[in-house]
Amino acid sequence: MGDNGWLARELRHHYLFSALNETQRARILSHVFTRSFGAGELLFSRNDPAPSFFLLRNGVVKLYRVSADGQEKIMRLIRAGQSFAESIMFMDQPHYPVHGAGVEAGELLVIERSGYLEMLRESFDTCRAVMVQMTQRIQAHWDEIEALTLQNSRYRVTHYLLSLVPEGQRGTVTVTLPSRKMLIAAQLAITPETLSRVLRVLSDEGLIEVQEENIRIPDVDSLRKRMH
Repeated sequence: MGDNGWLARELRHHYLFSALNETQRARILSHVFTRSFGAGELLFSRNDPAPSFFLLRNGVVKLYRVSADGQEKIMRLIRAGQSFAESIMFMDQPHYPVHGAGVEAGELLVIERSGYLEMLRESFDTCRAVMVQMTQRIQAHWDEIEALTLQNSRYRVTHYLLSLVPEGQRGTVTVTLPSRKMLIAAQLAITPETLSRVLRVLSDEGLIEVQEENIRIPDVDSLRKRMH
């Protein structure tokens, strides 16, 4: 397992582990290990047995499904500091509902489901705290789904840009696109050409300034008001 010091520090700040006490966090380390992966490497396939969930240390991971005609649909892009597949821990027979693969090479923390569940069984307060956090994340995902399925392309792109703005930040903000435009377009269920067109329109209207992967937003409130 190597040096557990940095690992304990990383876990302490993540919502899945922040509710654990020091004794529980020390014990859970025996159920956590690291895994490196390369760009394009398959981490797991849809319907594979799911004994573990993950916390991304660095790199980029995509979660996706493949349609009957072979089209890939990216469900979510995972960036450093984010966890994924944690919902499987509550399944009777856990299986991954999507494929997972590296986009940019990086490193994962792999958390064994059985060991984590044991921690939750020991403490109702810990279990409740974790469930509150997971419920908030589910609500956020519903908001994303609504934006992707019910609104037009301009709304989707604007909603995405605003999601990159740090919480509470107002006025002028510069955000960096976390991945290639082709992947962002796939995540938003639009074509790369549509993404470029919407960014150009927003730029022409003075709502954003595009500088390669950096997007400068002169006024966050103005962009929010012009989402439609």
